[in-house]
Amino acid sequence: MSRETGDNLQRNHSHNEPMDRVVDRYLSRRSVLRGSLGAAIAMMAGVGLSGCLDKDGRPRPPQPQLTQPDPVRLGFDSIPGSRTDACVVPPGYSAYVLAPWGTPLNSAARAWQADGGNSADDQANAVGMHHDGMHFFPLNGSAEDGLLVVNYEYIDQKALHPSGPTRDAEGRRPAEEVRKEINAHGVGVLRIRKVGGRWQVMDNDPLNRRFTTASVMELSGPLRGSTHVQTRFSPDGTVTRGTNNNCGNGFTPWGTYLACEENWPNVFINRDASLPEDQRRIGISTARTSYAWETAAGDASEVDEEFARFDITPRGASARDDYRNEASTYGYIVEIDPHDPTTRAVKRTALGRFRHEGCWPGLTEASKPVVFYSGDDAQNEYLYKFVSAAPWDPADANPLDRLATGAKYMDRGTLYVARFNDDGSGVWLSLTPDSLTPEGIPLSALFDDLAGILLNTRGAADALGATPMDRPEWTAVNPLNGDVYLTLTNNSSRTEANAANPRTQNRHGHIIRWHDSADQRSFTWDIFVFGANAGADPALNRSSLTDLNQFASPDGMAFDSRGVLWIQTDNGEKTLTDYTNDQMLAVIPANLTDPQGREVPVNVQNQGELRRFFVGPNGCEVTGLAFTPDNRTMFVNIQHPGNWPYADDATIAAPAGTQVRPRAATVVIQRTDGGELAV
Repeated sequence: MSRETGDNLQRNHSHNEPMDRVVDRYLSRRSVLRGSLGAAIAMMAGVGLSGCLDKDGRPRPPQPQLTQPDPVRLGFDSIPGSRTDACVVPPGYSAYVLAPWGTPLNSAARAWQADGGNSADDQANAVGMHHDGMHFFPLNGSAEDGLLVVNYEYIDQKALHPSGPTRDAEGRRPAEEVRKEINAHGVGVLRIRKVGGRWQVMDNDPLNRRFTTASVMELSGPLRGSTHVQTRFSPDGTVTRGTNNNCGNGFTPWGTYLACEENWPNVFINRDASLPEDQRRIGISTARTSYAWETAAGDASEVDEEFARFDITPRGASARDDYRNEASTYGYIVEIDPHDPTTRAVKRTALGRFRHEGCWPGLTEASKPVVFYSGDDAQNEYLYKFVSAAPWDPADANPLDRLATGAKYMDRGTLYVARFNDDGSGVWLSLTPDSLTPEGIPLSALFDDLAGILLNTRGAADALGATPMDRPEWTAVNPLNGDVYLTLTNNSSRTEANAANPRTQNRHGHIIRWHDSADQRSFTWDIFVFGANAGADPALNRSSLTDLNQFASPDGMAFDSRGVLWIQTDNGEKTLTDYTNDQMLAVIPANLTDPQGREVPVNVQNQGELRRFFVGPNGCEVTGLAFTPDNRTMFVNIQHPGNWPYADDATIAAPAGTQVRPRAATVVIQRTDGGELAV
C-alpha cells in the first residue's frame, strides 16, 4: 500500500490475540527451555525454520530442499543511502526510464503533455499513474521480447491536471476530469522489446491494452449471481465495471496476471449511517470519498450512471434499482490474460474480499492443489491463503484457454486465514460454512452461506480467531524450498511493548516466513529479519543491521529464479528517511546457515549478506518488481516521485532550481557488461 493512499485506520475491533503477544510468548517459551531471555533472543535471531522446536521443546527436522542448484553469491557491495532526485545503483549497473505515466500505447493517444493537458481519451490509451506491482511474461520463451503488465495504483490529482482538481460552486467535479482520473487507474499490458540492447514500448502493438475503473469485468466464483452483487448495471450479478487501487500483484502457473484491489473502499460513499457490517468492517465512508467522483453524477455527458455508481446509498426498492451493492463487486483478485486482447478481466471471488496486497502462488506439484497467498494490508488485519479443489495438472501450464484454466483452479477451493501459535507453529483456519468459532458457532449461523462469508472475509476471520498482524503486505515464495515470506510493514496502533518487538509503535516492521505442512492445514514459522535503525538499541535492532542495510517498513518483495530475495521499503521512520530515500535490498536466504547447514534468519554473524542495491529519488516509493527469465534485466517501479524523471537516464537529477512535472515510471536495471544481475 502506498503511504499516499491508505487511511491506516484500525478497523479490527475483535479481541483476537495479536501477533506481538504471540511472539512474546514464543520467546518466553524458549527462555524457559534454554535458560534465559537472552538465550531466547539469540535463538530467535540464529535459528530458522529448520531449527524450530516442537510443542515438547524438541528440534524439528530440517525442511527438505526441493532443488540443489549451484550456490549463488551476491556480487556487489552494499551502496550508501541517498537523498537526491535520482536513482542510485552499484558501480557496473545502469538504470533508465521506461514507460512513464502518459506514454501512448496506440495512435488514439497524443504524446504526453508536460502541462498536464492530455484528455481523458488520451489517458484511456496511455500508461496509467503511480505504477506498482508488475510481472514480465516472455513471448515465445524470449528474454528480450514480452509483455510487461503493470498496476496503476492511484493518482496525484495535482500532477494529473494542468492546475490540479477543480469543482464548481456546488462542489461538483467536472466530468472530463473525473473520466481522466478513472482512466489513470487500473492495469496496463505493454508489449516491450529489447532493441539495440535497450528496452522500449512497442507503440500500436495489438497486445497493448488498458484496463481502467470503467472497464467491464466478469464476476466469477461463489459470489457470481448472488444477491450480494446485483446492481442496476448488472441485475443478474455477473459483471461489474472496473478495478481500482491495484497495489501488489501475482501471476498464475498457467500464464495469467493477477491484480490485487487494495484501497478501493476510498472511492465509494454510503450516506446511510447504518452501514451493512461488511461495509463497516472494510472501511466504506459515510462522509467523503478520496476523489469525489460521485459529484459528477447528473452531468449531461454521463453514460450508464458511470459516476452515480460511486454513491452506494440505498435509494430504490431493491439492489437492482440502485448501486448499494457496487462496492460489493470490489475487493477481489482480478485475473487478466495478457496474451489475448479479446478477453475480459475476471474477478475471482473465491479468494476473498478484503484489501488484497499481492497474490503469490506456491510451488506447484503434480496432483497437489494450487495455492495462493495474500495479505490484507491494514493495521491488525490477517494473512490468507487459497487452496484449489482441483489438483495441479502440469498440462495446464500451457492451456488453450487461460481464463477457463483460471476458473478450474480459482473458482472452487478453500480460503484459509492464519493463526500463529507461540511455539513456532501455526494453523490455517478454513473460512467455510461449517467452520466453528472458538465458541462452537458455525460460520453459517453468522454469515448464512459461503457467499456471505466471502463478502465479509474480515468479519469471518475475526470470528474464527485469526492472528491480527502488522499490516501484512507482499508475499514471496522461495523457489528453492517453498518457504513463504511475508512483509509486515509497520503498525502504529500497537500500544504494548513485547520481547519480540519492544516498541510501543512498530514503525520499522519485519519479515516473517513459514513452511506449510503437506496437508495445507498447519505450518511452522520464524521471523527472518527485523527492520531497524543501525544505531538503535539491540532490543530494537534485533537483526544487527548497519548503515549498509538499515531499513524500515518492508513492502514489495520477490524472489528471482535463483533464490535471491529482493526487498523494497516504504520508509516510515524519520531517522531513516533523513538518511536515505526508499530503497531495495537483496539477500540470499540459502546462504544464511548455521554450522549444521540449516537456514537461519538475519543475525549479527550474517547481516552483511543483506545489501542495499538500489535507492530511488526524493519523495518516491520503490515498488513493483519483475525479471526477465535470464535474470539479466530487472524492472522496478518508482511511484510518486517529487521531481523526477529529468532524463531517460534514471540516475540523472534535475539541475538545482529546475522543477519537472513528476511522472511515475518503470526503471530498467541491467549490468553494463550484460551479465546476470546481483551475482
